[in-house]
Amino acid sequence: MTRTEQLTPLVEFDEVEPDEDCICGGCCARRRARLHAAPVHEGGHAAARSVRRRAAVLMAAVGTALGGGAAGAATAVAAPAPSPTPTPGGSTSPRSETPQGEVSGLYGESPSARSFAAPRAAAAPVTRAQIIERAQRWVDQKVPYSMGRYWSDGYRQDCSGFVSMAWGLGSSQTTWTLPDFADRITKAELQPGDVLVYNNPASPQSGSHVTIFGGWTDSTRTRYVAYEQTSPTTLKRSTPYAYWNNSASYVPYRYKGLAGGGSGGSSGGSGGSSSSTAFPGAGAFGPGADNAHVTELGRLLVQRGGGRFYSEGPGPRWGEADRRATEAFQLAQGWRGSEADGIPGKATWDYLVNGKGRDITGGGGTPLPPPPVTPGTGVPAFPGSDKFGPGATNDWVRLLGEQLVRKGYGRFYTEGPGPRWTDADRRNVQAFQEAQGWRGAEADGYPGPDTWKRLFS
Repeated sequence: MTRTEQLTPLVEFDEVEPDEDCICGGCCARRRARLHAAPVHEGGHAAARSVRRRAAVLMAAVGTALGGGAAGAATAVAAPAPSPTPTPGGSTSPRSETPQGEVSGLYGESPSARSFAAPRAAAAPVTRAQIIERAQRWVDQKVPYSMGRYWSDGYRQDCSGFVSMAWGLGSSQTTWTLPDFADRITKAELQPGDVLVYNNPASPQSGSHVTIFGGWTDSTRTRYVAYEQTSPTTLKRSTPYAYWNNSASYVPYRYKGLAGGGSGGSSGGSGGSSSSTAFPGAGAFGPGADNAHVTELGRLLVQRGGGRFYSEGPGPRWGEADRRATEAFQLAQGWRGSEADGIPGKATWDYLVNGKGRDITGGGGTPLPPPPVTPGTGVPAFPGSDKFGPGATNDWVRLLGEQLVRKGYGRFYTEGPGPRWTDADRRNVQAFQEAQGWRGAEADGYPGPDTWKRLFS
C-alpha cells in the first residue's frame, strides 16, 4: 500500500464546504444545510466552523502528498474572493460586507450562476395594492428582524428581504441590488409601493437601509407612512422624509414590474388602472371593509386629486378618508344625492380606473358650514362639551381634528380626521393641553372653552 492510499481513508470530504457551481445531490444538500443553519452570533454552533476548517486542512495535506499544484487548487476553492459590488461613487465594496449579506434564493438557496450573469429583470407583475398588502402582512405577523434567517414565505428577514418579498422577486436581494429591479424617480412622483433606498458606500454595515413608501401623511409632504423591516420587528409608522437619519442620501425608486405601468401623476386623465379593472362589487367598500380593493380605490383617488383627505395611507382598511375622497370625486362629476354618498359604485369605479370625468378640485367633500365666530376674537364659538366624547359624531369633531393637525398635534391619527369621535381625537387634544402646561383634569383630552380658544387663536 502506498503512502497516498494510506492517507486517503482519513479524509472526511463531506465536511468540506460544497462548491457553489456543483449541481450534484451531495453538494446541493450541503449548501441547503449550511444556508439554513443559524450563524454563530445568532445561536449557531461554533463547532461547525472548526470542523469545516479541520476538513479543509486535511484536504490540503492530501494535496501536498499528491503534489503542490493540487494543494494550490484546494486552497483557492476553500477561500473564494468576495464579489465586488459597484457603489454610487464608482468605487467597489465587497458585497459580503452589506448588512443583508449575499443575494440568495428563497429559504436561503444559492441562486444559479445564470441569475448573477443575466440582466436584472422584473419578476411577475404586481399591483401597488398587492405590494402594500404583502408589507402589511409582515407588520401584522411581527416578523423578527434578522440578517441570517428566513421567514415562512422564504424571504430573508432584513430590510432588503422585506422589499424583495413585497415586490415578489422570488429571491432575497440587497440594498445594493434592488435598484437593478427599479427605475429611479423623484420625490414628487412617489406613490404607495415605491421605495426609498440608502446605501452607505463608506461602511455598508453601519446604515444601509430601504423602506417602502405607503403614502404621504399630509399635504406638506414632510412625513410619510413607512413600512420597514427593522429591529426588533416589522414596523409601519409615520416617518419624516426621507428618514430619521441620513435623510438627504435616500433615493426614491419604482419597481419595474408594476402591473399597468409604474407612472401616473397626482392627478389627470391617465387614471393608472390596476391589473384588474373589473368592479369588485359594492360589498368591497364601506364600514368594516378591509381588503386590497380599498387600497386600490385610495390610490386612484389620490391620483385624481384626493390626496389631501388622507393623513395616512391609502391602506386596505376602509376609513372616513376613503368616504370623503370618494364623495369629493362623485361631486366633481356633478352627481348629487345617492349618487354622491361616498361609497363607490360601478360608475364611480369605471370613471376612476379608466381616467374618465373631472378631477377633484377645490375643497371637495361636503363643506363644513361656516362656524359662528365669537365677537371681537375671530375664534369660532365653542359649541359645547356635549359635541365631543365617546359616541359623538358631528362636524365639530371634524373641525377640531383638522385644527389639531394644522397646529401640529395630529400624530395619533391613523386616518381622518373625521366626524366620529375616536381615542385619537382625545389623545391629540390631551397632547395639546399638556403643551400648554396643563395637568390633571385640565389635560383630560376633552376640549373645553379654554382649550378651544387657544387651539383656534
